Amino acid sequence: MRLPQHSAAAGRRAVRRRAGRLGTLAAVTLAAALTGCGPGTPAGRTASTRSAAATADAVEPLAGVPEKRLPVTVPSADGKDVTVTSADRIVPLTGSLSEIVFTLGFGEQVVARDITATFEQAEKLPVVTRAHDVSAESVLSLRPTVVLADTTTGPAEAVAQIRDAGIALVVVEPAKDLADVGRRIATVAAALGAKSAGDELRTRTESRIAAVRRTVPARREDGGPRVAFLYLRGSASVYLLGGRESGAGSLLEAAGAVDAGKASGLTKDFTAITSEALAKAAPDVILVMTKGLDSVGGVDGLVKIPGVAETPAGMDRRIVSIDDGVLLNYGPRTDRVLAELVDQLYPEGVEGT
Repeated sequence: MRLPQHSAAAGRRAVRRRAGRLGTLAAVTLAAALTGCGPGTPAGRTASTRSAAATADAVEPLAGVPEKRLPVTVPSADGKDVTVTSADRIVPLTGSLSEIVFTLGFGEQVVARDITATFEQAEKLPVVTRAHDVSAESVLSLRPTVVLADTTTGPAEAVAQIRDAGIALVVVEPAKDLADVGRRIATVAAALGAKSAGDELRTRTESRIAAVRRTVPARREDGGPRVAFLYLRGSASVYLLGGRESGAGSLLEAAGAVDAGKASGLTKDFTAITSEALAKAAPDVILVMTKGLDSVGGVDGLVKIPGVAETPAGMDRRIVSIDDGVLLNYGPRTDRVLAELVDQLYPEGVEGT
């Protein structure tokens, strides 16, 4: 998952200002179990309410108990070699890592969750971290035998405190696109001493993604619908347009679409939404996270953001809404995300190519 760092900071400030609410950062790290909002519709129709939440609120574990071969020593993305001797008490520090661990079949060994792990099997676990605001004390109080983090997990002092306490802490590189799905699954599986389960899950996931890609209509001469990924957090006044490094481009291209931000020349991850930037992107469709759409008042609120109503997408109210909890995870449920994206981009139906 990709996350604009400046909007992450805004999210953390919003959390502190609004005790008891889901922080905007936590929601953006693909976390919340959310209500549906307006999806993509054919030109001239009114956007209706739908999202990927119905198919994204549970993971599908591999059958059987994963075979474990421990101890193992694995490379950590922060440059250390980490020896894992037990996977009896696992604490994944992001929702996407929790998703992989549960799908590998280690759900019974997970003793806590980050606030971003809201899928059905994890929802009753105690919340001990909030994405980039990890509480080392809360993690350590659960006596984990292995902790999984990624390179965006922080603060660094908390990560160091967990490791200094003698806990096996493995840092995993985050996923940036579809090509990273198999690598990330394999890395987590290796850290848990379950290489064979990792191979099985990697094969299953990649084959399912490939099956969805075969349903995408043949690419048009104009390259397909132009889709702009907007990152919205109305409560924190964050309104951003995704560029080449947003993380959404790979999904859009797999769905037969053009990443409008990237095509308009935006080379960074995100840039502030302006009328000029949107006019240059000229999206036919706007892609948003469900919680983000909710935060601006749905489709009616979205088209009031300067420049949106003047785009082809805004004029036709063609909005694709995907659940925050899975959109950019690039993990075992990515086939569902891609299928929902295809379904909303081509509401008239798709046929195999």
